[in-house]
Amino acid sequence: MSELWDGLVTAVKLIISFDPEVMSIAGRSLAISATSSTIAAMICLPLGAVIHFNKFPGKRTLINIVQTLFSIPTVAVGLFVFVLFSRAGPLGGLDIMFSPIVMVIGQVILISPIMLGLTVSALSGIDKSIADTAVSLGANTFQTAVITLREARFAVLAGLIMGFGRAISEVGLSLMVGGNIAGFTRTITTAISLETSKGDLELALALGIILIIIALAINLVLNRIQQK
Repeated sequence: MSELWDGLVTAVKLIISFDPEVMSIAGRSLAISATSSTIAAMICLPLGAVIHFNKFPGKRTLINIVQTLFSIPTVAVGLFVFVLFSRAGPLGGLDIMFSPIVMVIGQVILISPIMLGLTVSALSGIDKSIADTAVSLGANTFQTAVITLREARFAVLAGLIMGFGRAISEVGLSLMVGGNIAGFTRTITTAISLETSKGDLELALALGIILIIIALAINLVLNRIQQK
């Protein structure tokens, strides 16, 4: 219990003092997760609309596969990305291993099934009469998709929030492809893992509390936007 209290006190001190190392780690975590979430959203929103509004063989199977990937282990994605971008891999020539770029790519792969699956589910929950009405009024396919997405915006935003939450809280992927390099690829979760292995539980707890505060603040802002 004393360790938890000491961790809380340390966290408050680090936040109030704007500790440069902690601020750098927190800022890097936010930047990588926000970038990956934005890219994933730009891919999954239109792709989800394409899947929802079109009938094709294997559609139900595709959706089931996407939903199964909701719980894919981060280390499995990390292994795939590592093999893909390692020096011996097919994309090794890009020389981006152990960099924020490959961490963003890995997180996009990790959270895309969540955003895609929830986007399709959100669109499926909207009354079909809305799309039919839009078509009858002369809307084309793109305009119909935009109208339906607008109606499903609350559920879609919930999916985006979940995707961001998984991105900022994952650790296995970041360790495998980022390398936990101080001042370059070290994020809050990888720093927590490192400090715990070193036995510095107070700092690890402090970083954990900071991560919870950041995640809570982001979710409160997004939920406020959702309510408006």
